This record gives sequence, structure tokens and C-alpha cells, in this order.
Amino acid sequence: MHNSGIYEEEIAGKAYDGRLLKRFFAYVSPYRMSIVLVLLILPLVAACRLAQPWIIKLAIDGHITTGRLAGLETIALAFLGILLIESLLSFLEVFLLQSVGQRVMADMRAELFRHVMNLPVSWFDRTPTGSAVTRLTSDVEVLGEMFASGIITIIGDIMLLAGIVSIMIWMNPKLSMVTFSVLPILAYVAYSFRRRMRQSFREVRARLGRLNSFLAEAIGGISIIQIFNRQQDEERRFRELNASYRDANMPVIFWDASLYAMVEALSSIAVALIFWYGGGEILKGALTFGVLVAFIQYIEKFFAPVRDLSAKYSVMQGAMAALERIFSLLDTHKNSATTHRGVDEPESSFAATLSSPHLIEFRHVTFAYRGNENALEDFSISINVGERVALVGESGGGKTTITRLLTRLYEIDGGSILLNGTDIRSIPLNSLRRRIGIVLQDPCLFAGSIEYNICLGDEQAQSRVRQAAAIVGADRFIERMPKGYEEEVRERGNNFSVGEKQLISFARAVAFDPEILVLDEATASVDSASEQMIQLGIRGLMQNRTSLIVAHRLSTIQDADRIVVIHRAKKMEEGTHQELMRDEGLYFRLHQLQFSGSSP
Repeated sequence: MHNSGIYEEEIAGKAYDGRLLKRFFAYVSPYRMSIVLVLLILPLVAACRLAQPWIIKLAIDGHITTGRLAGLETIALAFLGILLIESLLSFLEVFLLQSVGQRVMADMRAELFRHVMNLPVSWFDRTPTGSAVTRLTSDVEVLGEMFASGIITIIGDIMLLAGIVSIMIWMNPKLSMVTFSVLPILAYVAYSFRRRMRQSFREVRARLGRLNSFLAEAIGGISIIQIFNRQQDEERRFRELNASYRDANMPVIFWDASLYAMVEALSSIAVALIFWYGGGEILKGALTFGVLVAFIQYIEKFFAPVRDLSAKYSVMQGAMAALERIFSLLDTHKNSATTHRGVDEPESSFAATLSSPHLIEFRHVTFAYRGNENALEDFSISINVGERVALVGESGGGKTTITRLLTRLYEIDGGSILLNGTDIRSIPLNSLRRRIGIVLQDPCLFAGSIEYNICLGDEQAQSRVRQAAAIVGADRFIERMPKGYEEEVRERGNNFSVGEKQLISFARAVAFDPEILVLDEATASVDSASEQMIQLGIRGLMQNRTSLIVAHRLSTIQDADRIVVIHRAKKMEEGTHQELMRDEGLYFRLHQLQFSGSSP
């Protein structure tokens, strides 16, 4: 099963936590005037509902049983008026709650997305996409449901229940005691079912996240699944996860139905007790028929919110589990840059630190993605202003890791990386990354226009879109498009060839006018004709820029100022192409492998 065991932390914890609710209400606070209005409406709604059985009692005892029809129409009109007022107030209550709920959900989704966008890449390495998507969508949706039909309406239910108990005791204490004799049983049932349903709700949320993760993975890798004829195997895996999610819902359904049935049964028993005891009291002359009918009406209104308890409890349980997951995500530490310089700190304060010329230094850098397997070990290198330095070596040797550490996608474990003598951990991420342009082997395009994919919405970059496209030769195919730079880019750029997508990525790097350029196997996915065109653009792009080039094809970096050979996380050789070839070391053997096919 994909991603098995990764959701265990989402199942543990308390069902109800006052601290979670306190944090949640911080999001509600901006809309407190609407909440205050709802809280003012709730007692009015409760009063309307409490008045209805009392009016019926007056009609029966004062007019129907006595045969006096005079004044009965006034009571009927009063009853109708109270119904209309209740309907209007209920409309306002629901409208305000739903409106506030939608605003709160929008605010939470915005904060979650902003938080996720600033999490370190290592978090995404260990978190399935489906889990993150579930927290930003369905988990937040559950909170909206809790807010709109759970936590606030419970206040109204409590008011109604308290009012019913008070009026019934005032009307006839003995009949009230007989009627409420079922309440201890009801309380025990509700408490017992709550304990049994708690774990079930957490399990449902966890398995839903697992199902979403699998779907995201399967859809993202659909071409591989089809090429290797793994459809049936993936279908089997999906059936397992789907059945697991279904099975997790079964206990919830069982306890929900059981609680509803028990409440219905106790409600019927309470009505039967009213008939049994109240009927006897009527025969004795100690109770009027109107009081008996009012009691039946009140007991039905009493059990109505109790009958909905299972549904509201379901909402509250799901919401508590969702809050645990959401705040767990929000409590995940952002990139450790926040412990040094703020991510959003103004760049102006670091203009002097990062003013040209640039000099990059790696000093005894050590880094491991996991455990004790170092991706880089005691790595040191200096890159001078305007210098073009190429990194070559076997796959997995640590070349790409160097570029990731320079851009602080990951934080080093030991040593330091300096920019003009300043540790990059003391530089705001915005300021650091704006000065580094990077092109990856696998181009990443977003749904939108070609222009947007080049400038990514940045106003300064937008003014350089066409110039950037011309530098890398992307303008040739873009201008042939029916809509030119406004041509639509579909999901993941599926309507463009790999070469075209890479040219757009090159244009993006040029448009942001970086002072440091990082090319990570940037021409590996481009055909020979496109590569020749791109190389011309790259030469112009590299002018007056410090460049770091990760390359697999040695033919693309022979004119680099310096070549650094990385092998098994360590720097093994360093020099120009001619110097390394004369030394006949590791670089020489790699060159022989690629160009002559001989053994090293």
C-alpha cells in the first residue's frame, strides 16, 4: 500500500481540545459583530419555539375544551405571527453563520497556502501531495460545517433545552419528573457513544488523506502506469484503499444510526410516560388537557436537538480531527531562514551585503538528506565574480545538492556557504533567491499564458518577457503561435514539446535578470538543434554573471572557466578542461566513456 503508516500522527490526540478551539476562534474574531448578532438572535428563536406549545395550551384550555370560540382567531393569528418571526430569525441566523463560515474558511485556506509555500522542500519530500491537498480543502471544509451547523447552533440548542425544562417544571413539577426520568439513560448513551465514535472519525480522516495521496500519485504518473501496463495493479491498490476508507466509515455509520435509534426510542418512552401519568392526572382532575398536549409538544421539541446530537457530534468530531491536522501543519516550522533573517524582510537593508561583485564560497560543507548518508562531505569551493564553474560527476554524486544548498531549498548540516563573505543563512530568502536564476532539467510550467510562465506575475520580469524570449530563441516558436505570448499553457505544459518547455524556462531565468545563474542539467531534455540555439542565448545570459553549471554531457561545459569533479559526495578534481584531461584522472575517464565508449 502506498504511503503506509505516514498518517499515524493524524490519528492520535484528544477528541476535544480547548486550545484548538481557542486558536480557531482567532480566525472568527474579525467577524465578531456578525457572531454577536447571531447570539442575539438565538434566544429570540428559542423564545418563539417555546411560545408555540404554550399558545396551543391556551387555545385548548381557554377555548376548545370550554366551547368558547371568541378570541380563538386572535390566538391563531398570534401562533401564525410567531411562526413567521421564527422563520425570519432562523433565515438570518443561518445566513449569517454560513457567510461567516465561508469567510473563515477562505482566511484559513489562504494562511495554510501561504504557510505551505514557505515550508522547506524537505517537508514535501516526506509528505504525500494528497495529504497536503486534503488539509487545504476537505479539512477546512469540515471546519466550515462545524462553524455553521455545530458549535454556534449548540448554544441555541442549550437555550431551547433549558427553556423547555424550566417551563415544564413550572407547569407541572410531578409530570416533569416522570418525563425526565429517561434523561440519565440518555446521558449515559450519549457519553458511551461519544467515546466509541471518537477514534472512528480520526481513522476516517486519515484514510481519506491516504486515498487522496494515492490518487494524486496515480494521476501524476499515468503515462508510466500505461507504458508499463500497470493499470490492473493500480486498480487493485485503489480498491484496497477505497475499501479501507469505506470500512473506516462503517463504525461511524453504525454508531450514528445506533445513537439516533436510541434517542428515538427514549423520546417515544418519554411521550408514553406523559400519556400514562398525565392521563391519570386528567382523570383525577389534577391536570388539564391543554397542559398534556403542551407537554407532548415540549418533549418533542426537547428531543429534536438531542436527536440531531449524533449528526452534530459527527461534525464536531470530524472538525476536531481536522483542527489537529491543520494546526499540526501550521506548527510545522518554516524554512530555518526565519531563525536568522525574516523571509519577507525588505531587501534594501541588504543591498550593501549583496552589492556586485559577487563571490560564492562553500567552506567545508556537509549535508545529508537522511541518516548518515552524506550527499556532500567536507565540500569546499570558491567561485569568483563572473566565473563559469561546471560541476560534473556520476549521478547521485552531489552535484544538484550543491545548487539546492546555494538557493537554500535545504539547510546545510555543517560548514558554511558565503556570498561576498556573508553567510547566506543571515540573508532573507527573498533577497537571496531574487539574485539567483535557476533552470532545471525538468521544466516546470503552470496553467496560464506563455507570458505568465516567463514572468510568473512579476512586474519587473514582465517588462523583459519578449527580450528574454529573444535571447534564448524562444521567440521563434512563440510568435508562430495563434495567440503569441498569450497562448494558453495547459496543465504541466502538456501542449508543448519538452524542448519548447525548456526554452520557456530559459526565458524565465533571463527575464528575472539574475546576478547568479544556476543551470542544472538544463539542456539534457533539449534536442541537438534546440541546444545549439540555446547555447547562443546562454552565452549572452552568462555575460557578467557568476554561473554554476551542473552537466552530464561534458561537451556542453568544455569552455567553462573551471570544472569541478564530484564523486561520492566529495570534490575529487578541479581545473580547466585541458588541465583535467592532461591529469588523466576521473574527469579524463568520464570523458573517455562519453566520447570513445572505452572502459575507464
